[in-house]
Amino acid sequence: MATPEGPGLSQSMKKTIGHRGVDPTGETTYKKTTSSALKGAIQLGITHTVGSLSQKAERDVLMQDFYVVESIFFPSEGSNLTPAHHHGDFRFKTYAPIAFRYFRELFGIRPDDYLYSLCNDPLIELSNSGASGSIFYVSSDDEFIIKTVQHKEAEFLQKLLPGYFMNLNQNKRTLLPKFYGLYCVQAGGKNIRIVVMNNLLPCSVPMHLKYDLKGSTYKRRASPKEREKGVPTYKDLDFMQDMPEGIQLEPDNYNALSKTIQRDCLLLQSFKIMDYSLLVGIHNVDQACRERLGDSRGAEGAVTPDQRRPQAQKALYSTAMESIQGEARGKGTLDSEDQWGGIPARSSKGERLLVYIGIIDILQSYRFIKKLEHSWKALVHDGDTVSVHRPGFYAERFQRFMCSTGWVGTNLIPLQLCSLY
Repeated sequence: MATPEGPGLSQSMKKTIGHRGVDPTGETTYKKTTSSALKGAIQLGITHTVGSLSQKAERDVLMQDFYVVESIFFPSEGSNLTPAHHHGDFRFKTYAPIAFRYFRELFGIRPDDYLYSLCNDPLIELSNSGASGSIFYVSSDDEFIIKTVQHKEAEFLQKLLPGYFMNLNQNKRTLLPKFYGLYCVQAGGKNIRIVVMNNLLPCSVPMHLKYDLKGSTYKRRASPKEREKGVPTYKDLDFMQDMPEGIQLEPDNYNALSKTIQRDCLLLQSFKIMDYSLLVGIHNVDQACRERLGDSRGAEGAVTPDQRRPQAQKALYSTAMESIQGEARGKGTLDSEDQWGGIPARSSKGERLLVYIGIIDILQSYRFIKKLEHSWKALVHDGDTVSVHRPGFYAERFQRFMCSTGWVGTNLIPLQLCSLY
């Protein structure tokens, strides 16, 4: 998946990709519903469902809670349950509301925070949504990502929820996506399913490099079109070429990262999931210092510190460091590294880095069509190098690449963020 990289609509996107298209005015559409109408429906629907949940008593999650679907109709003229709005009539469905409420509580997300983040300010559409045809939105506070998903993906997530929740209850140290809600907007006779997730690459921290890694080498290089973007999403062969010596981590972080990847891969294998990727965002601290130094010199050449600091994420275990170490923040004041949330590292040149990582695209079960895809590719290329493979082999190859090629455990000087931040 080519990952989202920033607000706005790519003006070069003139053709339909999957269900995503562009109307005559230049606005993004999804299943012929405009992005503005979809965003409005999402915010109205989530406001209603969170309010309804607040009236339900707290209790343990039961197995049947994973299969509940609640539905509410939003006529444009309003009703005794819903406000009037300027979008077309639509129906909003909430999947497993009690289960997802418990899941959000597990990560310390209070209902008012969830509601404020997603519904207080307009959602921001992200460009560079990739070849999947999905639309991505980010909340204005950088906390949550909303992604449209296909029917099969939403169906698979529903089946995955019981085992997924059991695993997270036992161990919150994971690089897997954190799903906070699954919804459906029915508009114009179409079903638009969306999932709310954690935001892996906060917009407030500029990423100097991005990689989508699968552990595969077959056609795993960024296309010329991708390379033209401001911050391209590179792939495995690019990573091997750019960083032949890997990324250097402190020994404790290296061991924690390796164990987390191995544990996550075992879980994904048990669910027969494959074709997932490791999304890696790299913030180069030294490069950012040089950039800010050049930008912040006043008329007399004095350096003025940039007061804009990224806000600490509200969700527990949501930062890269927490994902591998499982150390949720306490109630005390956060230090600068905690606020940034990246894993301190160094390049082979000794440059100071902050690394943001997470496993993405896990809603791919090893279905028959994938088996056909692998068999066809194996006829024309070495079957062990293609990205689509049986879950067990895929997990083993993924671990081998990530834990031995991508990262190097070494003794590092503790990272000190540039004083300009």
